[in-house]
Amino acid sequence: MKKILNSMKNSKLGIIIILSLLLFLYTIVCAFSYAQAVSSNISDSVFRLHVIANSDSDEDQNLKYKVRDALLNYMNNICSNCSSKEEAIQIVSEHQDNFKQVALETIIANGYNYNVTIKVGNFEFPTKQYGDISLPAGFYDALRVEIGQAEGRNWWCVMFPSLCFVDISSGIVPDESKEELQDALSKEEYSLISNNSDNEIKFKFKLIEFFANNGLLTAKK
Repeated sequence: MKKILNSMKNSKLGIIIILSLLLFLYTIVCAFSYAQAVSSNISDSVFRLHVIANSDSDEDQNLKYKVRDALLNYMNNICSNCSSKEEAIQIVSEHQDNFKQVALETIIANGYNYNVTIKVGNFEFPTKQYGDISLPAGFYDALRVEIGQAEGRNWWCVMFPSLCFVDISSGIVPDESKEELQDALSKEEYSLISNNSDNEIKFKFKLIEFFANNGLLTAKK
């Protein structure tokens, strides 16, 4: 009788362990599916700018910022009235040679002879904060500007909506840009990237970061 009772207890314990493992796996799958969907929706809503310096020397970093300022000034002239991400990408793609020329002229004017490579594509980005908006790590469509050897620190911003035109010193995101983001995202997705979110939303943001930083969220094809 004692052996039978022990056998029943062991059997129940085994079932509990199996059910616990299944529940854990189900939770992981659900969390991954959520992170993948939200990350994809956020990345689908923005078009970014990525400028890479020749090196980490003070001179090359200062040059990077001068190139950035020139590019932003040019970009403001051609993209400030864009009404969609697709329109922004189309305009930038049509003006890639002009972007390169603006960068080259700035480099030469500052006494350097670095070449510039311009690419429009889908690239990996780390988590980045723009004023009170934070975009999670992941893959985003972007204009990438590589100066010289492109081995220095990076600078990022968002071309659409126009977070690039934020006053860099104040770090304030215009309400108009926030409204464009809100229109493109669901209420929860916008809450995820807002720094004013509650603890539950912040936990979900960290969840997306975890999957992205571990290479589990893949780029668009």
